[in-house]
Amino acid sequence: MRALTLPFIFLGRGILGGLHHAGALSLFALRGLAGALRLPFYGQIVISCLLEIGFLSLPVVALTAIFSGAVIALQAYTGFSQYHAQNAIGGIVVMSITKELGPVLAGLMVAGRIGAAIAAQIGAMRVTDQIDALSTLATDPIKYLVTPRLIAGILALPFLVVIADILGVAGGFIVAVAKLGFSPALYLHTTYASLHSHDVLVGLLKAAVFGFLIALLGCYEGYNSRGGAEGVGRAATATVVASSILILAFDYLLTDLFFTA
Repeated sequence: MRALTLPFIFLGRGILGGLHHAGALSLFALRGLAGALRLPFYGQIVISCLLEIGFLSLPVVALTAIFSGAVIALQAYTGFSQYHAQNAIGGIVVMSITKELGPVLAGLMVAGRIGAAIAAQIGAMRVTDQIDALSTLATDPIKYLVTPRLIAGILALPFLVVIADILGVAGGFIVAVAKLGFSPALYLHTTYASLHSHDVLVGLLKAAVFGFLIALLGCYEGYNSRGGAEGVGRAATATVVASSILILAFDYLLTDLFFTA
């Protein structure tokens, strides 16, 4: 009889554990956001985090966007040439980049680069008792460590996505003109005709959500890390994995929301 109930026991424990973590993460996020409504405001830390998340992530995001736009142009030409619809390639590239690939690829790159770094930084402070020291100095560690990173994540990712959109479209343009023999004027015309402000705004909204998730998970895993250097490593790994999964999940949810709207 016990053997029959074991799967349900493990399933129940898994569901309860997931709900516990979701609730703890939600409360942690609310505490972090509430810190932005109270003084003091640590503007210097916000600027430092903006530079780290935004400016220092530019090279990897830029390279990813350029090659993604180039690949989309090649693949679209391969498929559309069978139906003599090559002129639609510019529109396909700009819509794919602005609505989906720009935000998602930028989010995944930043999650791998910055999410792990945030978890490692705060995790190292946790295991060396620096966070407890902040509390003894009458400084709210959530407001000091978490709130600036949440604000920076929300602001930096849309900036990166704007750059990714521009460079992704440029990558498609270079391949279409230099390799596929398209007329530059015609390609730019079809690209401009297919560019809609709604698509760009949806992509920027996704970017802000992704930036918030990356910063939140990095702070949460680092803040709750235990077990010395090994625990810090686990926190960094968990941040990258969870951020990547949530980026893809929220990308679908937001796409479905605006698709049905």
